[in-house]
Amino acid sequence: MNFLIITHVRHKMKEDTCYGYGPYVKEMNIWNSHVKNIEVVGHKVDDPITPIDLPYKNQVRFTEIPETSLTSYKEILLSIFRIPIIFFKLLPAMRRADHIHLRCPGNIGLIGVIAQVFFPAKKKTVKYAGNWDPKAIQPWSYRLQKYIVSNTILTKNTQVLVYGKWENQSNNITPFFTATYPKSKIPELNTKAYTTPLKVIFVGSLSIGKRPLYALQWMQKCKEKGMQVTLDFYGDGQEREGLELYIKTHQLQDNVILHGNQDAGTIEKAYKNTHFMILPSKSEGWPKVVAEAMFWGVIPLVTPISCVPWMLDHGKRGILLTLDVEKDVSAFAKAVKDTSNLEKMARLGQQWSHQYTLDDFEEAIKKLL
Repeated sequence: MNFLIITHVRHKMKEDTCYGYGPYVKEMNIWNSHVKNIEVVGHKVDDPITPIDLPYKNQVRFTEIPETSLTSYKEILLSIFRIPIIFFKLLPAMRRADHIHLRCPGNIGLIGVIAQVFFPAKKKTVKYAGNWDPKAIQPWSYRLQKYIVSNTILTKNTQVLVYGKWENQSNNITPFFTATYPKSKIPELNTKAYTTPLKVIFVGSLSIGKRPLYALQWMQKCKEKGMQVTLDFYGDGQEREGLELYIKTHQLQDNVILHGNQDAGTIEKAYKNTHFMILPSKSEGWPKVVAEAMFWGVIPLVTPISCVPWMLDHGKRGILLTLDVEKDVSAFAKAVKDTSNLEKMARLGQQWSHQYTLDDFEEAIKKLL
């Protein structure tokens, strides 16, 4: 089988080996283990390999395309010239493929879902990794991608993999999931002692969309209320400098550590030694770090976006944030007084998360291929 992957992920080359963002590559390595020939259409950058990058295990044919962005007038102008180049690189790649795998949403995803219309007989999967909630307020390009892939006249012979179960969907929409750990790693149910200091973790990019500053403000408010809490950030991004300044200005050095990007083993060890995780994101699809945290008995504090309320069983497996820091800290302070309920919450989270292992994920992928 000639398997084509179309993605917005940035790739790096080292000694003829192709690297990309770790969680994405880890997932694609599972897909790739069941196909013969692999072609990746994506961006290539000359940045150094970091701990968060992983290599494709299989040899891939890499077709480079230019990046597109609509964040400034200059980028929009450049994109007007780049989009035709991308489109006409996608067409021959799709023609070569037996199975087309599109990663959405994103600018490349949008061009890809338009190009796939010209190949109705090709078998296709679309991994929509963003928020599929029909009521969500999203950019027009995201809404257009959702419209095209769910329209069975424009998009044929395709399964669209989305996070969560939503009403009134077309018959090509398939509720899906993702996973990080194999069944062999399933631990015993939660035995953590909720003694102070209570340890909280943030895992993700330090970007505006993840709202790391809110996590920091939340921790500061906990401290002001006399609660003994520590917060460890794992990840990097453009918000790091602002976080460092905030920590210094408000003298939070004893309570907060910025660890930067770390490998999966380091993150796993951190989960095992943590009580809570906080993720006040603006938007998510299936927030993998939430399921990862729950796997190890970590109680999540997350905004109620996308399928998160379902993941947390509307507050039975975690705490839903309001983004009113006073209210969120008060709810947290009330919750930690009842350690028996915390233990129950963590156990329920583990039982739910343990249903979604890499073994189950691989079986689901086999059926799709």
